[in-house]
Amino acid sequence: MTRPPVIVTRAQPGAAETAARLTELGYPALVSPALELVAAPDVDLPDPASCSGLVFTSANGVRFFTERTPDRSRPAWCVGPATAAAARAAGFCDVHESAGDAEALATFIKGHAAPSDKPLLHIANAAARGNLARALARDGRAVVFCPLYRAEIASGLTLPVRSLLSGRRPSLALFHSAKGAEAFFQLSADLPCDQLAVAAISAPAATQATARGVRHVAIASQPHEAGLLAALNIAADTLST
Repeated sequence: MTRPPVIVTRAQPGAAETAARLTELGYPALVSPALELVAAPDVDLPDPASCSGLVFTSANGVRFFTERTPDRSRPAWCVGPATAAAARAAGFCDVHESAGDAEALATFIKGHAAPSDKPLLHIANAAARGNLARALARDGRAVVFCPLYRAEIASGLTLPVRSLLSGRRPSLALFHSAKGAEAFFQLSADLPCDQLAVAAISAPAATQATARGVRHVAIASQPHEAGLLAALNIAADTLST
């Protein structure tokens, strides 16, 4: 059975990694990042030695941190397996891996990190909502937020993706974040999406699709790529019904 094409909307370099996984699964992948990640060089990075540990809520946080400093001495508290793998690949030895979202990571830290008079240092996107810091604050743990990068909307969708949507061919889109979904629908505002099915990593990401009138939306049971790809199979099935 020929699988429908999948639009990969996440930012690079993750988009290329996702496209490779899709190819292994037999899906034609069209990479068209809706967001571009850019460094925030004006943001000061505190001395890692002044913190009890580093908190990473994405592999991108690991990347932008390691571009700024060679320090790998602090424990790395990671939101999930992909982020933990990025931390290990970057040279961190003391890596702790949660398996969920920011709230789940906060619970994991509370249960596994020894109390300290030093704060945790959260490396993240400037648009991070602060759920993790608030959850840890309820446990009396201080968190310093350090937005080393930000996400900007892409200049446009690629020509193959625009052609796919304008031709009303049955297709799929993967959304790794609500912000990415919002950006995608802004960039495709002049294009029909009536033949599109969506796999979304969260309910907020799915809401962006339903607001645009997408009828077939599958939400990942777990907020990581493995869960998202499982949701993709569900979304793909809706295109044949």
